[in-house]
Amino acid sequence: MTDVLEQLRKAVGDPFVLSGSQVHADYTHDEAMTARPVTPVAVVRPASTAEVADILRTASQMRVPVVARGSGTGLSGGCLPVSDGIVIAFDRMRTIKEIDPENQVAVVEPGVTLEDLDRALAPRGLVYPVSPGEVSASLGGNVATNAGGMRAVRYGVTRQHVLGLEVVLADGTVMRTGGKFVKSSSGYDLTQLLVGSEGTLAVTTEITLKVHPRLIESVTILAPFATLAEVARAVPPIVNSGVDPSILEYIDVLAMGGITASAGLDLGIPEEIKAAALAYLVVVLDGMHADRLEEDVAALGTLLSTIGALDVFVLPSGAGAALISARERAFFVSKAAGADDIVDAVLPRAGIPAYLARVADLADRYGALITGCGHVGDGNVHLSVFLPDVERRHALLDEIYETAIAAGGAVSGEHGIGTEKVSYFLDTADAVNLDLMRSIKRVFDPLGILGPGRLLGTGWATS
Repeated sequence: MTDVLEQLRKAVGDPFVLSGSQVHADYTHDEAMTARPVTPVAVVRPASTAEVADILRTASQMRVPVVARGSGTGLSGGCLPVSDGIVIAFDRMRTIKEIDPENQVAVVEPGVTLEDLDRALAPRGLVYPVSPGEVSASLGGNVATNAGGMRAVRYGVTRQHVLGLEVVLADGTVMRTGGKFVKSSSGYDLTQLLVGSEGTLAVTTEITLKVHPRLIESVTILAPFATLAEVARAVPPIVNSGVDPSILEYIDVLAMGGITASAGLDLGIPEEIKAAALAYLVVVLDGMHADRLEEDVAALGTLLSTIGALDVFVLPSGAGAALISARERAFFVSKAAGADDIVDAVLPRAGIPAYLARVADLADRYGALITGCGHVGDGNVHLSVFLPDVERRHALLDEIYETAIAAGGAVSGEHGIGTEKVSYFLDTADAVNLDLMRSIKRVFDPLGILGPGRLLGTGWATS
């Protein structure tokens, strides 16, 4: 690899090519629970699109695998290195190139984090509403996995906010897609093809994003229910009521206990209600006008009382914000508690009660503890699985994913496939769809150097 390192140093400068003991442990993994760290041949830290193009030309000429990395906050091994490859790390490409209030657009480099962007948008009364739960996550990583989050029920996911991309293809060719416009009937939509492709088709170097007016009034409502099934059945009436929630989450009693204890949060729920509740529904309503928001809160409270809520609590603003923050840290609470894996299956909202009942049956049969919370408003169910035996856990997860697919769902709602869900995805995906995806992969990356081992696994042919 001496020649490869020499060429990479010519492309970006010697200080920005890390190899051997220079590769910090943070570059060897993401947050996936089941992935083992891997040290690559080199970590390359470009500062421009031109440098990324030079890196990929070198990788293509020398047939070296390439993995793109944002902040490393992913949960599926999406940026896990390969031992004989290089990692392109975007921590030096963190420029917000433009904020255009008139067109409600922001143009950013892939290393820009959600926190960076929010800090720049707030003084202008704007917001990028996609909120996957980790403000240090990069926009490049969000684009790679089509990240979602709690606010997807109102605003949609990353896909609904990416208007255009600048990417570098595997051979070093720079390509632009889309632009500041919000619709087009001009050929194939390559922007949307690239969103969610997990770095297997091209490497993103610039993103044009749609942003929104920042809503200034917010209310958080907490409704305990006697069963998880009742929480799930409450969702369609709320969505159909017209109150337009920004957040609609379920949290089971174990997950609620874990996240509130970790955050040191007392929500003031009476003990008799806590004793009767097995699950909670969290609803956040946002708006520009306090009086209109107050009307929606009253209407929602009445609705919740009629559809089975044990009580309805309008949380003080500080407590509401603290609960949402605690919910966003649920993964790390589960990880600290010793969870062995996580699930982020997605399915039609109406199928959630039956799905959760089936999951409970499977947990009993396999002797596993499964706790959960999720973006129930858009059908995205998050489960923490406690089952140390690897073979039994894999068999359990097979059945959990098969149940989601049978209900009309998919393996991943927002975390992506990465390296850690490949087997589940390949086992359940439609064969015709897989063949077409592999054909697209060959067109974009004929040598198979981009993101090897993830999304489509290693079984696709390059011939």
